Order: sequence, then structure tokens, then C-alpha cells
Amino acid sequence: MWLIVSKFWVPKGFSGITIYPFIFARKNRIDNQVFINHEKIHIRQQLELLVLPFFVWYLIEFLIRLIQFKNKRMAYRNISFEREAYANEQTTDYLKKRQLFSFINYLF
Repeated sequence: MWLIVSKFWVPKGFSGITIYPFIFARKNRIDNQVFINHEKIHIRQQLELLVLPFFVWYLIEFLIRLIQFKNKRMAYRNISFEREAYANEQTTDYLKKRQLFSFINYLF
């Protein structure tokens, strides 16, 4: 994992974005352990799905959630990958005990 501080790679309205093996973050987030843990969970998810399928799944699920909720923010927050990351970002040892493909538990 490589942490890169960049305001150009991070979409407006977000603190960071993870594209294996990089975490792109705004300067004010680099010392935030909860944020870093959240992004590390995304790294694990991306590895499990061999990176490219992760992004395809992410986009498809976002579009489904957008139809479901009719709200971009709600759609984003309800993507299974995000739900897993937000639910466990404060548990510092989560990745040590996490089962493979745990994001599936957050689909429904």
C-alpha cells in the first residue's frame, strides 16, 4: 500500500480514493487512522476481486443503488464495499480476522 497526497486524484466531495496499490488522499486525512483503515479494507476487497472486476462490480452496484435510492450519496453509502468499510473502519484489527469476500455479507 502506498499513500499519496493529492488533491487532483481525489474526486470533489471525497477524502480519498483507493486504486490498488495506491491510496490517494487529501492532505488533511493522512494522519487519520480511521480513514486509512477504511481505505485498507478497500485494498483487500480489490485484491480479492483481482482489481478490475472490483471496479466493474462497484460501478454496477452504484447504478443499481442509484435507481433504488434516487440519491447519489445514499447510493454510494449503500454499495456493499462501502458498507463493509464504514462498518469496520474503527476496528483496527478487522483485516486480521476478516474472512474472504466479507463484503458479500453487506449486499442486502
